[in-house]
Amino acid sequence: MTATTFRVVLDANVLYPFTLRDTLLQAAEAGLYQVYWSAEILDEALRNLEKAGKMNPAQCQHLQTQLTRSFPEAMVSGYEPLLAYLQNHPKDRHVVAAAMKAGAQVIVTLNLRDFQSLPDEIEALSPDDFLCDLLDLSPLQDIIEQQAGALRKPPSSVQELLVGLEKTVPNFVAAMRLHLGSSA
Repeated sequence: MTATTFRVVLDANVLYPFTLRDTLLQAAEAGLYQVYWSAEILDEALRNLEKAGKMNPAQCQHLQTQLTRSFPEAMVSGYEPLLAYLQNHPKDRHVVAAAMKAGAQVIVTLNLRDFQSLPDEIEALSPDDFLCDLLDLSPLQDIIEQQAGALRKPPSSVQELLVGLEKTVPNFVAAMRLHLGSSA
């Protein structure tokens, strides 16, 4: 992984959808940003995946192992003393505290309304806005092509992958389609 100083905390709700999680993590692995989360964030994502029947307990454990193995520097701890000073929604204060402890500039979340009243140095972005910002900085065509090529159950084309992403990140998908069309 390439070293980067752009630090980002991923909220549990963007780690839940498989294709979105994979796209975000592929971009982090490519060195476009430094990813962070806490045990509480991972636990929430995994608990919701299991509760929704998307994964069984063994699959959740495997995912957690893969995440911590692939991104050992991502785990943030010791942020609890910061919770008392935060003004955003109480159930998401742990995410902001983790971001503060990590020195993150961005929290990527599907739930922007719970991330009002953030410290000045932190911004909450939807995954759509975040990926569009990354696309402005670096062409993500290789990442999307690698992601599609790695899917085996079932196999997926780039276009099928984009269809899977379209519900959560429609502007990014539209921009990727334009970019892919101009490079074809």
